[in-house]
Amino acid sequence: MVNQPVEKLPVGSLLKANFASGLVVFLVALPLCLGIALASGAPPLSGIISGIVGGIIIGFLSTSNISVSGPAAGLAAIVLESITSLGAFELFLCAGLIAGAIQLALGFLRVGSIAEDIPLAVIEGMLAGIGVIIIINQLPLAFGSDLKLREDGLDVFADLHLGSILVTVVSLIILISWDKIPGLKNIKLLPAALVAVAVGIFMNWIFVTSNSGLAIPNNQLVQLPVPKSWGDMVGLATFPNISGFLDSHVWITGITIAIVASIETLLSIEAADRLDVHRRITDTNRELRAQGVGNMVCSTIGGLPVTSVVVRSSANANAGATHKLSAIIHGVLLLVCVLAIPFVLNLIPLATLAAVLLVVGYKLANPKTIFHFWHKGLYQFIPFAATLVAVVVFDLLEGVG
Repeated sequence: MVNQPVEKLPVGSLLKANFASGLVVFLVALPLCLGIALASGAPPLSGIISGIVGGIIIGFLSTSNISVSGPAAGLAAIVLESITSLGAFELFLCAGLIAGAIQLALGFLRVGSIAEDIPLAVIEGMLAGIGVIIIINQLPLAFGSDLKLREDGLDVFADLHLGSILVTVVSLIILISWDKIPGLKNIKLLPAALVAVAVGIFMNWIFVTSNSGLAIPNNQLVQLPVPKSWGDMVGLATFPNISGFLDSHVWITGITIAIVASIETLLSIEAADRLDVHRRITDTNRELRAQGVGNMVCSTIGGLPVTSVVVRSSANANAGATHKLSAIIHGVLLLVCVLAIPFVLNLIPLATLAAVLLVVGYKLANPKTIFHFWHKGLYQFIPFAATLVAVVVFDLLEGVG
């Protein structure tokens, strides 16, 4: 029994071995799903829907036993710009359907090795540029304010909220220091992001119950719909506006998402395979097909585009996952959570999620990465820096191009 391949073990044994890791990934994914939806300018529920689809559907279809899919920070900039320019989330969903169909076709065309043809400097520059965009976009929420453009062209903060600032500062302290405190890093059921969210909720509860002026207003809290009946649950889905298929910008967005999501997925799959203690190799063409189906389902019911995600995959591996059942369990737990306790999620301050995303953005645009490419010479640094700047100044597709 000990030498039996993992895939051949009884379902009961697989469930027992992977439930704990699925729970850990759920705890890591929950604040990230909400935060990435926030960064994308999309409804909070759309991030949860993507986590559910990424866990259950892609988890079932994928051959990767370690990778976990869900909404990706790497796509947040594209989604935000697209929703803003299109003017409606329902129109953007058409782009997600197009992206999924393209990924499905790429999988059948067996182009799973596409990521190998793109220079590492360009990929890292793209991710760093996305990190900078995420940081810029989350600063107003971290301060409980909106950025307003003055006549002299300088961005300033208006109506700063001290309660949100305190929550942001405390959340950042937790996120930065958690893994550096001996003993805490090894508590698998207490990921730093979840602790930051819990502390943020507790701080605001104290502000509210003490009638303090620091109490965070409702428009700066997560706002998920709370279903009261089966009809309400069915009504949670948002459906694409098919008129979007007649818009050329929707098609360009769909192609962009397909390219970026496929590259990010293939890179994440490569990383996940390296984390697999059993050294199993994922079929990348089947993975593209799985991602394509997942993105089409997400866009049909109001979810954000999904990719395989390194953060969740590494959390899965570190928690001891041995089978893709772990990813499926995390998706089921997200589904139960959004149906059973949405009122708890609505207590989360947006400032806490902004803090989580500021850390994510910093990791993507880490100064160490910039210095790394500088030391590798101009032939590596110039493509990296050009991609980074172009992604921030123009958009993702032009930057990579």
